[in-house]
Amino acid sequence: MLHSWKVLGVGILNKQLILSIEGLCKTYETAGGSICALDNVSFQLEEGELLAVMGTSGSGKSTLLNLIGAMDIPTAGEIKLNGIYEEGMFKEPQATVYRRENIGFIFQSFNLLKDLSLEENIALPLVLKGETDADIDRKVTKMLEITGLNKWRSHRPVELSGGQQQRVAIGRALITSPPIVLADELTGNLDFNTSTDILQTLLEMKKVFNQSIVLVTHDPSVATYADRVLFFHDGKIVDEYTCTRTDEDMDIILQKFRHILERSA
Repeated sequence: MLHSWKVLGVGILNKQLILSIEGLCKTYETAGGSICALDNVSFQLEEGELLAVMGTSGSGKSTLLNLIGAMDIPTAGEIKLNGIYEEGMFKEPQATVYRRENIGFIFQSFNLLKDLSLEENIALPLVLKGETDADIDRKVTKMLEITGLNKWRSHRPVELSGGQQQRVAIGRALITSPPIVLADELTGNLDFNTSTDILQTLLEMKKVFNQSIVLVTHDPSVATYADRVLFFHDGKIVDEYTCTRTDEDMDIILQKFRHILERSA
């Protein structure tokens, strides 16, 4: 269930609209002047949707994730969850509560705690929420089964492969069943076969938990796993594509991404 400040959203084509981004802007002030990282960005995310965000370095992708995750404060615009805008969501302690109740993060660098075991890393969000030992053990055991990591549960991150570490990161992000998962280049440090395995795992778990995912990537092959792709350039959405689950997805996504590269040249 979403945090108490949320109400039932508007159904679109029998799907619940979970996230609305409206006129989002972010400007950074530097010694050299103002830098516009996001410029009037608007889009919507449905429950259970996997949305890929593509763009070159500096196009605003990571800034977008930071704002959705209340890790940074927008210069202008609104972020609504189930149709509700909470003005205090970017201020502490509300921001921490918002993240804990609504957002799961998956990072390219895994960000696992090296001194904790695999199962302790996965359990950490539940510990921070103050859940009972019995509930933590039950949920972690289930997550280890889903991710196929049960026999490595006592291992530490350094003893795991890159793919196994990313599975741990995925398990940690989903253990609290957050309605929204933010993934930043989650396959960036992995080879092709391991990346494919990780993406399949993410899709399977999305079906189990019915979560909405915003996936930042620069890889067209990764974007083909999405339901929809947004293309960013200079802080703006410049194109969009809805995947058809056919062979032409890769060609169209690659073509659209090449157009962005040409703009950046």
